[in-house]
Amino acid sequence: MRFSPIHVHEGSRMKSEIIERLGQSEILLPTLIRQGLRANDQVKLRLAVLQAAARRSEAADAPPFDLAADCSAAGIDAVAMEALVRDARLVTPTTLTAPGLDQLLEAIWNDVATMAHSVSAGDHDAGEAGLARLAALRDSAGENGKGEQAGKVEAADTLALARIAALGSLSARHEDSLHRLVMDLHKALNQLAATHAEETFAGANVFGLTAEDRIDVAAFMKGVDATRKLKFDHPGLGTNAMRGEGRLVIQNDIGETEAHVVVITVEPAEISITYTDVHLDRARFFSNLFDGFAMNWSGLERKDAQGIGDEAAFYLTTGRFAEKDPARRGAFLETIGASLVFLIDWNKARKLLRTWVSKSDASQILDWAARHRFGHRAFLELGGGDLLASAVRNATPSRIGFGERLDHALGREAALEFLENVLRVSAETLLAGATVRLARDRIEADLMRRMRSIDSALLGVVVRQAGLARDIADGIAHLIAARRAGWKVDGDHLAERARHIELKADRIAVAARGEIARLGVDRSIERLIDRVEESIDEIEQAAFVASLLPDDLSPDFLAPLGELGAAVVASAQAMAAGTAAAMDVPQGHRVDSEDTFEACMRLGESEHLADVAERRLTALVLRDGHDLRASLAVLELGRALERATDHLSGAGLLLRDHVLADLSR
Repeated sequence: MRFSPIHVHEGSRMKSEIIERLGQSEILLPTLIRQGLRANDQVKLRLAVLQAAARRSEAADAPPFDLAADCSAAGIDAVAMEALVRDARLVTPTTLTAPGLDQLLEAIWNDVATMAHSVSAGDHDAGEAGLARLAALRDSAGENGKGEQAGKVEAADTLALARIAALGSLSARHEDSLHRLVMDLHKALNQLAATHAEETFAGANVFGLTAEDRIDVAAFMKGVDATRKLKFDHPGLGTNAMRGEGRLVIQNDIGETEAHVVVITVEPAEISITYTDVHLDRARFFSNLFDGFAMNWSGLERKDAQGIGDEAAFYLTTGRFAEKDPARRGAFLETIGASLVFLIDWNKARKLLRTWVSKSDASQILDWAARHRFGHRAFLELGGGDLLASAVRNATPSRIGFGERLDHALGREAALEFLENVLRVSAETLLAGATVRLARDRIEADLMRRMRSIDSALLGVVVRQAGLARDIADGIAHLIAARRAGWKVDGDHLAERARHIELKADRIAVAARGEIARLGVDRSIERLIDRVEESIDEIEQAAFVASLLPDDLSPDFLAPLGELGAAVVASAQAMAAGTAAAMDVPQGHRVDSEDTFEACMRLGESEHLADVAERRLTALVLRDGHDLRASLAVLELGRALERATDHLSGAGLLLRDHVLADLSR
């Protein structure tokens, strides 16, 4: 019969079961020896409690319960034990009752089972013999170990005084007894402990290492220690190392999660990693951390976990690194050790990040944080999802809606960079011992800067628009200058080129409006884009009319037309320069705001010069009785150019207001 050590933590028991399945049970021996010795202390204390209860039931004036300190030290509920002894009483002259008596008896059997299993890990024959003796003793005591007679069921929490005496004494007739079995198992455990003497080396619990083993363990622990601080207050990263069966085996408990096991086996020509995890994606993440080494990984194999924990299955992969060079082997072991902290709470961090970006991008962010030695534990310590939600709420209350993903609001690349920075800032803040408020302020400032960068990118659309406007205006100005010089020009080519440029500008504006609607950007930028687009429409119309000017056009018209063309060119140049300067204002380059304001002033001046030139042109047409066809062409061309400067001047006012708003923030 096999008994489970019920006082062993379930997660630790599951790890042990998995390690045994992996064929690496030798690394468990030191831990099992410690568990066995602890079970020895517990069973002796429980037997003492049982005997104290017997004395109390027979004599009300028996000494008071004085085992509270011993119980607490052994991990046994002292209050429950004190109540058991205090309330023990006889229900018959030979039988006592006490609260929790059945549970205490079951714990005694289980303690002895734990001792036998621990012995079996180091001496299989002795351990199995102990288990057989235990099964025989329990069978002889009845199914529940209370010494019941066949066909008779005793009441709950009752026990014969004779059974208590038998459990705690050696048989005078040299028959086997529980007490004798405990003594024999304790002796075997002490012998195993002496044979496998434990010491601490480089922060690891080690057993029977050679000089070469110590070099390898030191390299592994160097990696563990390099990143250990990034787990902060989370438990884990305890390491055992042992030489067994001609090889060094290193085992790390990672974060004490069930079914999460890593065992490193070091042999003369090869180092292998055996890794199990209930999360398939985390297993893939772990194996990817070693892409700097020529490793051969097995496929991720799904294993049944039935009978060893709450999980239905776990995933197993084995990586092999064939290398004899000591330096490369040491670097590899160091990398393994340094990577383990990034597995702790990995899935928890990924779930939080997945609310802001895609699943694959969440994993990519965690990979970045691991490779740059920031990790994600600080992010979780500072609040995780609440930290991000607070930043969005405080920095961009009107720009990112509730539940909206950051990659939708910022764009994928900007969202990834922002979240990577969140993990970096979180780690730097906690490592420096700074306040949480400082981390929140830095994160919120970064988010605001990135939102303003979106504004700057959209202002870049305006710069492109202004450049296209200038291209058409340059063509018109050159046509007018050529006509004044008496050169023949191809007006149709100008008109066709202007049409293509205007269509390109329309596509740019439509795309920008889509981004503005998607990102919820300040609508002043959309109005700015609209005004510049209107100016391009007017300039394109002017190019079309210019292509229709009659060959015998009076030279008197060409001077004011030249001034109008120059005014439009100057306006487009000023619009481009002013907007380009405005793009740098959110980054703190306040001197650029002066360049923007100066450009806005030039836009106003150009618009005024265009007004004057357009009126001169109108006066020439109306006073001198020119040919109707020529007069209509000249008036339409002049008014289109003048309206273009009006739109650009209006855009300049919108740009000025946008920069003032940025400065006020």
